[in-house]
Amino acid sequence: MRRPIPGLLLAGLLMLTGCVVAPVRESPYPPVPPARAEVVPRPPVSERPLTWQPGHWDWVGNGYLWREGEWVPRAGHGGMWQDGFWTYGESGGWVWVPGHWV
Repeated sequence: MRRPIPGLLLAGLLMLTGCVVAPVRESPYPPVPPARAEVVPRPPVSERPLTWQPGHWDWVGNGYLWREGEWVPRAGHGGMWQDGFWTYGESGGWVWVPGHWV
């Protein structure tokens, strides 16, 4: 009786040779702090529909600044908020992407 394990092992190793693992680039900037807990106040009276924009951290050149949450007009916004984050830009440097609606 033949043992298929060496053949399977060889096939698995051959499949892995085509995998490329990109190096992880660590940002030279400090990680974004966790969001603060906030109490969402009742929305103000408005003729336009409003949505709550949560408080979030913004990079201001030498550190993070907390921006309080606020009620904003719903028109023109997606339905989901994306917190700010660092990404490695096409030009080869780190770029801060501010919080925004998706």
